[in-house]
Amino acid sequence: MKPEILSATLIKMVSHKHIRKLLAKKIDDYLYRSMVSDQSEDLEQVAVKRYQFLSAMLDCMVRNMDKGYVSAQIVKKIVSVLVENNLVREDPSYTQAMERYERRYGEAPPTFIVFSPTQKCNLNCVGCYAASGTDTLATIPYPFVDRVVSEVRDLFGSRFITISGGEPFLYRSEGKTLLDIYQKYDDMFFLVYTNGTVLTETVVGRLAEAANATPAISVEGFEKETDKRRGKGVFGRILEALERLRRAGVPFGISVTATSQNVDVLLSDEFYDYYFKEQGASYMWQFQLMPIGRGRGASGLTVTPHRRLQLYRKWEKLLSEKKYCLADFWNSGALSRGCIAYGRSGGYAYVDWHGNVTPCAFIPYHVDNIYDLYRDGKTLADAMFSDFMKNGRAWQKEYGLDDWKRPKNWLMPCSIRDHYRVFRNSVLPSDVKSEDEDARAALKSEQYSEALNNYDQELEGLTEKIWENEYLNV
Repeated sequence: MKPEILSATLIKMVSHKHIRKLLAKKIDDYLYRSMVSDQSEDLEQVAVKRYQFLSAMLDCMVRNMDKGYVSAQIVKKIVSVLVENNLVREDPSYTQAMERYERRYGEAPPTFIVFSPTQKCNLNCVGCYAASGTDTLATIPYPFVDRVVSEVRDLFGSRFITISGGEPFLYRSEGKTLLDIYQKYDDMFFLVYTNGTVLTETVVGRLAEAANATPAISVEGFEKETDKRRGKGVFGRILEALERLRRAGVPFGISVTATSQNVDVLLSDEFYDYYFKEQGASYMWQFQLMPIGRGRGASGLTVTPHRRLQLYRKWEKLLSEKKYCLADFWNSGALSRGCIAYGRSGGYAYVDWHGNVTPCAFIPYHVDNIYDLYRDGKTLADAMFSDFMKNGRAWQKEYGLDDWKRPKNWLMPCSIRDHYRVFRNSVLPSDVKSEDEDARAALKSEQYSEALNNYDQELEGLTEKIWENEYLNV
């Protein structure tokens, strides 16, 4: 199946319900052939899991279209922006921007960015990596937000941005909100992490009208777990938001942070059945609580290496047996061929509410800031070539990105969480700046370093044989 035929088949699948399952089967067969049967670059099990993830994504989307939870207009936009730009590439500006970037810098641009235009949030969650709250007012002015988005589009050739926070739907500047950005950049697609409590009828209506943004709504489990960490009554407000999204046909996902307090829930089938089957989620992102931000003082909330391995096994079964579109940004390292930070091709960089450009939303250190870059006549692209970013990409390549057939252990993909000693000794440059006092204190704390190093050592002992026996030696 040629890329243009794949795109046409997807559109036909959306428009013709009576043959949707048949067309979906044809697309699934094509995915398997192209990603598993006919490929020779990846390890077999890496290829299989990459296929399983896309197959599950297709399955979830078809199921929710059949239920009327996802509008045809939005699915067509997803196909137009993400599938056609990446495979068919009918828009020459897309490839031209990437080619210009590569000629100038000698390597391919990042595939997307994560952008947090405001730190302001109406909740005060325990262990929040962003340390957000109602009294936190750091917000990037709209002209700078507009410029960052335009540079991602026109300098990187990207058509996808993830928006985080803070609470993105609280963003206000010069009479504008991020909904104005989504409407202006209607040839891009946005994934928006939100707590869901401000998704009013008006907001959801504008999302449906723009048809190029999907909210990923944060929960901690069911009502008990969610309200305990996020505040009383939050879960009920989330369910109201999910109902509005379903009625409007806006596809949504679920975002959940694994902690020591909810890991038992996340190891149950009931949790995933509830959100995928009963609530109509189209995807789910799972995070491990990181000991940064307010999380640095909540180390007891982190998931142990043993429990993390249990979550990995759970993810495998949910993907292969239930076909739920789920990824864990630590346990699912095989999907992305390792760490996706540091502005690598196929990965991203992060811009926070202060304008700091960091390698990742979970690495609270930076060298560059967009205000300084723009004042000096530079662009966001220049931030990709600090020693910090280059050191990180050098580590990624050495760890396996340059040799997909013999990579090191992608069950431990994260530079800062899974290889803290390497991060401190080889990646972190001398001119780095800390995001906040917690990040500065972490660099000085022997106890903090010891705890992370011990975690890494224990995780390696649990996963190395799995990587060797189930990936390298198959």
